[in-house]
Amino acid sequence: MADRLAPEKRHSFVHGGKKVFEWDQTLEEVNMYIPLPPGNLPSKLFYCNVQAHHIVVGIHGSDRPYLDVLLTPSLPHDLAAPVKTDSSFWTLEDGTMHVTLQKREKGYTWPSPIQGQGLLDPYSADLEQKRLMLQRFQEEVSDRSSLC
Repeated sequence: MADRLAPEKRHSFVHGGKKVFEWDQTLEEVNMYIPLPPGNLPSKLFYCNVQAHHIVVGIHGSDRPYLDVLLTPSLPHDLAAPVKTDSSFWTLEDGTMHVTLQKREKGYTWPSPIQGQGLLDPYSADLEQKRLMLQRFQEEVSDRSSLC
């Protein structure tokens, strides 16, 4: 049953014909998958700064953060909801930066990781909300049965 409640697929945000990021969410976290630029840049050049309401993804030595390059500087990088910075982290794997954002409000359904960017259409948002509600119900039933 838990497998049915896991995200079935990643949501994609495309801007200017380029995939900017993919994302999914659970009750407790939002995962972003940001494709790294082509080339042989050393992994130590990349950085990600997660703040409670904001994210910056960049390349050391560049004059603009990497998400600015993908989105254009005029678009905001505020998160859709606050996160727990001490529990959020990022890794680089197979040409992708994977950012795990720990939700401050467990169970809240995010419309997108970045405010106003890549919002779910109403049908997908409804499905996402139902999936998370079912996941929360399953978790609560499991917790209650372990108390008995």
